[in-house]
Amino acid sequence: MSFIDWYFTFIVFVFGACLGSFLNVCIYRIPAELSVVKPRSRCPKCLTDLAWKDNIPIFGWLFLRGKCRYCKAPIAARYPSIELLTAILFVWVWLRFPYPESLLFIPYWVMVFGLVLGTFVDIDEMWIPDRTTIGGMITGGLLSFLIPSMQGVEGHVAGLVQSLIGMAAGFGLFWSISVLGRLILKKDAMGFGDVKLMGALGAFLGWESIIFITFVSSLLGAVIGISFIAAGKKELQSKIPFGPYIALAAVLWILGGSALWDAYREWITSVPGY
Repeated sequence: MSFIDWYFTFIVFVFGACLGSFLNVCIYRIPAELSVVKPRSRCPKCLTDLAWKDNIPIFGWLFLRGKCRYCKAPIAARYPSIELLTAILFVWVWLRFPYPESLLFIPYWVMVFGLVLGTFVDIDEMWIPDRTTIGGMITGGLLSFLIPSMQGVEGHVAGLVQSLIGMAAGFGLFWSISVLGRLILKKDAMGFGDVKLMGALGAFLGWESIIFITFVSSLLGAVIGISFIAAGKKELQSKIPFGPYIALAAVLWILGGSALWDAYREWITSVPGY
């Protein structure tokens, strides 16, 4: 990488960390139905407004050694972790879809932002905000119209059409699973937020991604869920948020899963008889 490449990668990292800091605000305030704009960030223990230097992403927490400057109450390591995670994902997307060769980093940054928000709210509250799901359906369709290469097509209308097909595929598949699960198990097998999330991902990534995301998220959910049960941290009947597994599978799709899918399709079509 040249100096200019390293420079822009650093800028992307800082940008992602700053958005991760904002995500911390959103994850805390949206479930509480509070404004994400005001008031300014404050210590949840002593309610003292934080100084600008305390809000520096990642490093603010390190400088404070994980404690409030004023009341010395501990600050969860989760805050800098989310900032670091968002920064890393933004850099990873940027390196995979660099400008000016591609504009795909724009919609995928938007998608990553929404997935991080939805994941941590789902972990905390067992539901996914409509800003992530319904907002994702609308934004995915709009961006597919503006950047049709998201859907692997050239025309703007074709991009929108493919986005709508993907939305219908994701939403319809998981809605069907939800209905069948309720009939078989006599209880909700899947939250409707997961159904809407798959619709949003279909709008961003197209219908082919739905197959990959469904398989990988189910595999991850089964493996991790069984591990929790074996470790005694969950019971068999315990509710486990499925949104994080869907989000992880979607990130894997844009960071390499789509290439694996393309290779698989080429291999299948090359097999005699297909």
